Amino acid sequence: MTLIQRHIRSRSIPKRWFGSNRPSGSAASSLQLRVKERIHEIDASTPFSHHLRDTFNRKHDYLRISLTERCNLRCFYCMPSEGVELSPDGKLLANEEMLRLATLFVKSGVTKIRLTGGEPTVRKGIVDIVGSLNKLQRYGLKSIGMTSNGLALHRRLPLLVQNGLTHLNLSLDTLDPLKFELITRRRGHDAVLKALDVALSLPLASVKLNVVVIKNLNDSEVLDFIDMTKDKPFSVRFIEFMPFTGNKWDKKKMVKSSELLERIRVRHPNVQRASDELNDTARSWIIPGHEGSFGFISSMSDHFCASCNRLRLTADGQIKVCLFDANEVSLRDKLRTGASDDELLETIGRAVAGKKEKHAGMEDIDVRQCIIHAVYCTERNFWVVGKTRRVSRMARFPRQHTPAHMIPTHALSVGALRLYSTAAHLTHLDEHGRASMVDVSDKAAIRRSATASGRILIPKAAYHLITSSYPLEAEEHSREQNIEDVGVAKARRKGDALNVAQLAAIMGAKQTSTLIPLCHPLSLSSINVSLVPKVSKTASGWSYSIRCTATVTCEGKTGVEMEALTAVSVGLLTVWDMLKAVAGGDMEIGRIMVTDKSGGRSGDFHRQSSSEE
Repeated sequence: MTLIQRHIRSRSIPKRWFGSNRPSGSAASSLQLRVKERIHEIDASTPFSHHLRDTFNRKHDYLRISLTERCNLRCFYCMPSEGVELSPDGKLLANEEMLRLATLFVKSGVTKIRLTGGEPTVRKGIVDIVGSLNKLQRYGLKSIGMTSNGLALHRRLPLLVQNGLTHLNLSLDTLDPLKFELITRRRGHDAVLKALDVALSLPLASVKLNVVVIKNLNDSEVLDFIDMTKDKPFSVRFIEFMPFTGNKWDKKKMVKSSELLERIRVRHPNVQRASDELNDTARSWIIPGHEGSFGFISSMSDHFCASCNRLRLTADGQIKVCLFDANEVSLRDKLRTGASDDELLETIGRAVAGKKEKHAGMEDIDVRQCIIHAVYCTERNFWVVGKTRRVSRMARFPRQHTPAHMIPTHALSVGALRLYSTAAHLTHLDEHGRASMVDVSDKAAIRRSATASGRILIPKAAYHLITSSYPLEAEEHSREQNIEDVGVAKARRKGDALNVAQLAAIMGAKQTSTLIPLCHPLSLSSINVSLVPKVSKTASGWSYSIRCTATVTCEGKTGVEMEALTAVSVGLLTVWDMLKAVAGGDMEIGRIMVTDKSGGRSGDFHRQSSSEE
């Protein structure tokens, strides 16, 4: 049911006029005029809050609410195969909190709500949530939409529609069941198609199919999707592959909407441009004789920032004003400190006022998350160098250390960050940007272990010095003293370089919380450190190095990756100090990294070694 039809049904204008018996000529024109006047009256009688209007005079009357971080698929462009660390339940919005915020937004002018995730259907009580939101019609809410992967939807969909669901977007990137399993790492292609058939049998105002187009993966199926609309009244929306760092985005993998349209024109030269709603993200097209339609969401090649009317509420209660802006403001924290509606509106207003005129272009976009489930699964976890945590703002990062090897090195596009997908904040900063220790009180004390390694390149002379037995003191004094011998003597007077470095590494691990300000002091169970001299053949000759490896374990509430990394760093620095008399300018420390981890919410991992290591 369209917006105009909703207004008309509640007034005295006969609904049958929108069927085959609609008036024509001057009567129709008169009707349209009266309808427009009535809509204007309704809009005028419902003031739009200035808190939802940004500095570029854009009215934000569309709210996307993420119900969960969880998903029952593992799409390769959205998350790792083993999933991501989830926020503790206490950090997520409760139903009552979400409903209070939704009510506040609707009373302020929001007319459209869309439920996203993760996958919204995995949220317990989803049917009741829709029913509760439907009661907001009395405050001006006109539609409730949902974006779903459809995997577990077809049985629930009739009840969802009965409770007030009006719009449905299904995500399906391929019509090939085998390719579906490759993309999502799960089975369920038939279930999605079944959900589509059920949706088309129900009185939904619109049904759309979202297809993320990736070159040489599924772009050859575009015409097949178009063919589906010939006898079925739904819209296919082709979405440009977006660069969420960590999803292996490459400009070469993106197919511009203009290119897809040309392909479609070859088979359907009579394709026609359709009218779009004012704030529609898609550019719509119709083919005469087709019941359905198709469109393009060109976020990369032709952004639609000027007409953007969207706000996003994350599962943990952060308000996000732009998909490509990592900044977020916590409404959850305000709620839980007893803020009034007016205080919440002021917070919302400040966030909206900070919205930029447009996001960066395709070449320069500052990517930090994956929030549009209409395109990808939303409200995921960012993956950062060595860590993962839910990210809500530019200054928020993951909760537990995570394998850096899971993030392709070519995915770096924002300084030194390797991000994987959605919104949270640097956990060592509070909402005001001040340093703050992470609260681990809700975590269980379990066995945790981490191994780190690194190496120091040294010259041949230094290598032989630490691997050969020391001469007797009398022999040393009897040798002719030259400059090199003086350096060797200085190094030897400091003692066995590797033993000293081993002890220093162990002491360094114990002092991690002292050296790194916001690290938790931990009672370590064991610290094992080894320093091994290595000789390897390279293209330019022989390479000499000392590899330091440290394994640290504890029974605690947080991981020991930092302790392992500190041990390695201090150990290698000690080797440097021990050998600087003979090799000061020729040494190089590098490749310090976590190689193994076990325990904690983010799971275990093992970093595969490379020839360079």
